[in-house]
Amino acid sequence: MKDLELFFKSIDPVLAALIATTFTWLVTAAGASLVFFFKTMHRGVLDGMLGFTGGVMVAASFWSLLMPSIEMSEKYFPNMAWMPAAVGFLLGALFLFFLDKWMPHLHINFSENESEGVKTQLHRTTLLVLAITLHNIPEGLAVGVLFGAAAHGMEGATIAGAVALAIGIGIQNFPEGFAVAMPLRRAGASRFKSFWYGQLSAIVEPVAGVIGAVAVVYMEPLLPFALAFAAGAMIFVVVEEVIPETQRDKYTDVAVLGFIGGFVVMMTLDVALG
Repeated sequence: MKDLELFFKSIDPVLAALIATTFTWLVTAAGASLVFFFKTMHRGVLDGMLGFTGGVMVAASFWSLLMPSIEMSEKYFPNMAWMPAAVGFLLGALFLFFLDKWMPHLHINFSENESEGVKTQLHRTTLLVLAITLHNIPEGLAVGVLFGAAAHGMEGATIAGAVALAIGIGIQNFPEGFAVAMPLRRAGASRFKSFWYGQLSAIVEPVAGVIGAVAVVYMEPLLPFALAFAAGAMIFVVVEEVIPETQRDKYTDVAVLGFIGGFVVMMTLDVALG
């Protein structure tokens, strides 16, 4: 881990963000590749995976994003340290809210007539991929913003913490890739097509990561807002997308336990490595 931290310290933060988010994308692809070996998946396993994903995202939102945002705010806004975190969080949630209303997509486990966003004739497969793509934007953004903040040596942000966040996002992306590809395979798509669309859903992470890193590297005072923005976007995804998807069947308890497990894993990673 120390060698990894030294490596990321030695390179440009934008390049570091690109490498880290490319890793999270490749882990999604690894998860999606399981469709070459399995055609079906027990619904309880899927709900547990989705719950785990939600737990990782909530823990990352606080430990890796909101807490550093508040610590940085004490430097720039000593009398209103809460303000950047509150404003950034609201803006992040609203950004995803409006994107959710505009982008056509279909959540996992939902029927085709429950698609969201503008009305479209897009195929169910495309709508499913767009839903997870929407989900992955704040994840990539969070990693990029944290690498940018760490490069500035900002209070509460470290390269080790950014690496821990990338690892945590990567861990939850593995079951997520499987959770995207498997419904496509079950719906009749070929193994390769299911894999292709599964990995494609995370290709936005490197793009969002680079955008996040570039933004904070060149606009330092925005750092506390940017971290909270990423947190707000992630929490919106958990509440609007991940949790509802786990409540459609009889395995809600499995999803809850998965959520708790994901939260503990991400919290441990951040505290131990960050």
